[in-house]
Amino acid sequence: MSTSLRDALARAGLRVDSDSFLELVEDAARQLVPADPAPAEYFTDSQRAALTDVGLDLAPRGDTERDPRARTVALQAVLRDTALSVAGAAERIGVDSSRIRHRLADGRLTGWKDRGGWRLPVWQFTDDGVLPGLGTVLAAVPDDQPPLVVAGFMTTAQEDLRTAAEPTTPRDWLLAGGDPAAVARLVATLGTPV
Repeated sequence: MSTSLRDALARAGLRVDSDSFLELVEDAARQLVPADPAPAEYFTDSQRAALTDVGLDLAPRGDTERDPRARTVALQAVLRDTALSVAGAAERIGVDSSRIRHRLADGRLTGWKDRGGWRLPVWQFTDDGVLPGLGTVLAAVPDDQPPLVVAGFMTTAQEDLRTAAEPTTPRDWLLAGGDPAAVARLVATLGTPV
């Protein structure tokens, strides 16, 4: 598995050795609990009845079913592996590390604390700066949305954002000079039921 994992990481452009990546996966998996949920236990009798009436299966996952958490664990591991440290972000955009911390405090950059230091998701950076309009977008992100959700949104094509008649990702929209207010309106709805 180590050789195929190493090959997969190289094809994806991730600069991490297999053992370090597996540690990231284990850390991400530990954050997702319970490991074997019984969905019906989370609801009252009347809620269970309403949910099953509309066709929702509340049975525990079978032994042969794929764990739906696997994709989330892999995405979180990639997000953590590709995130920049404060020093790495400062070097990338050509500023002092203290400026990065100020931008984090002001909400002009986003990140999370991990293992004693800040980690900044790479999607918010260009090769030599920050994404145009990033401050406008980050100001609209609901407080309850975790970095993985925001990263997923920023890197997934959105029907409401189009370049050359094709849906584009919010990141690419901003890079192409699109109006940050359009992205802000969309990101503000994260976590809102449809």
